[in-house]
Amino acid sequence: MKFSNVDMLLSVKRCFCVKDSVRALSSGEVSTALRPFYFTVHPDLFGQYPTQRTVNENSLKQLSSVIECLQQRRPINPMTLPFYLRSKDEKEVKAGKFTLVKIQLNDKDLKKTIISILKTCNLPTTFVEKIEEPVRGPRKENKFWQARGDFGRGVDFTDLEDDPLYQSIFMRRKMNSEPDTFKAYLDKHVNEAHVKLEACRPVREEVKKLEKILCEDLGLRDIFWDCGWNIAHYRGCLLAFQNLARHHPEQMEILRGRTLVFANDTGISSEGNVLLNSGEVRHNWLDMIRNIPKHDLILRRLPAFEKAVSRVLLDIKIGRRKFMPKVMVGQYEHQLRQLTTTLSDYRGRSSYPNTWPTSLASYELVIEAEAGPLMLSPTGQFIVPSSCPGFLLVTFITENLDEATKRLNHYNKIKYVERELHNKTIKELCLAGLNKDDSITPDLMIQCCEKLLKHKVTLTPMLDGVMLWVTHYYSVMTDGVLCIPWDWKF
Repeated sequence: MKFSNVDMLLSVKRCFCVKDSVRALSSGEVSTALRPFYFTVHPDLFGQYPTQRTVNENSLKQLSSVIECLQQRRPINPMTLPFYLRSKDEKEVKAGKFTLVKIQLNDKDLKKTIISILKTCNLPTTFVEKIEEPVRGPRKENKFWQARGDFGRGVDFTDLEDDPLYQSIFMRRKMNSEPDTFKAYLDKHVNEAHVKLEACRPVREEVKKLEKILCEDLGLRDIFWDCGWNIAHYRGCLLAFQNLARHHPEQMEILRGRTLVFANDTGISSEGNVLLNSGEVRHNWLDMIRNIPKHDLILRRLPAFEKAVSRVLLDIKIGRRKFMPKVMVGQYEHQLRQLTTTLSDYRGRSSYPNTWPTSLASYELVIEAEAGPLMLSPTGQFIVPSSCPGFLLVTFITENLDEATKRLNHYNKIKYVERELHNKTIKELCLAGLNKDDSITPDLMIQCCEKLLKHKVTLTPMLDGVMLWVTHYYSVMTDGVLCIPWDWKF
């Protein structure tokens, strides 16, 4: 589904145009506050970059829903939305270099949410912070939107250079920008990372202790935290679950031998893990645990459905991505049924191309969602939405068989190199931990680790005891984790 600039901005306006009596910000104030954000992430700015465009489109859809919930005073589930930011430097844009930020949405207050969005994107918050009193009477729409015919003609981004507010925003953004080299950023922020990390040390130790106790008492295989909130919230979830287990020991027996995950959803994942929404009350957790046997029935049927897809597509392997979005068993069963039916209908009308090998057993297919783009992962997996028409899937596989082979062979060669460099970097730089975003491919991680080791003499004294997270931007998280871009410059 393609979002035009008119569709996108109309959607945004619909979210903000509610009665002033139910919120503290007028529609004009909200539009003005978030204007620089939209002009930095709008999908129309990424026309030649489909990956970035798709990410921003999907995130803006979810953000619109969150804003609407906040305006109606309804609770929201904590979530993290990724956005690619367009650079003002045209050379970087032409080179396909964009900044990826992850916006955490977990506040019940609309004003605080807007401030959080702007701060995450390094955009000014002065305007919204100065708003003190709720608007009681009707207000006129901001003249910025009126000048563009109430969204009727869309947004002319070339007019922004004459907009004083727009000029002020980017001038202040330029003045307040962070250092663009790793050494300069460490000089400025490494002490902050050490302080925050040390402050969270008791929490981390308590979390490890609680994990061990719960695993031993309930016979759990493991416990994971897969949510956008920090470790303090994880501790709160563990304590709440421990209290629930003490009051309902009989119901907890069904968890023996399972993996428990605190996430943004509730259900049984396609891997068989028990997911509990970290934002829900304990009563909902208990209901989920009581209904595990119903989900297990579906879970036991999944191998047969995966085998059906494999058979109809020349014995291709049905795999999972390490960082793929969580899919509940019921939803995954539906996706497998859907794709099996589509491919069977195709085989009833046509045959597969002669250029295909007699078997696709050496390739891997991942069914990741019901709707989405066809993709070839960095490791050579075919990422397919279950609603994809048969002819389109066959064409995509045909066009990418050679590339998939290259990526599979390349990944099999370098995955051990990445693992070795990862361990070596932790050891020689005395790091407390080293992790990466799912968007960081093995090639990028290898480059990053090689550079870290190259400058280890200078970096080790500063990074000793630090937890590094390799991503696309610089940041110090609330729990002291230091985020760095994979392509940092010394």
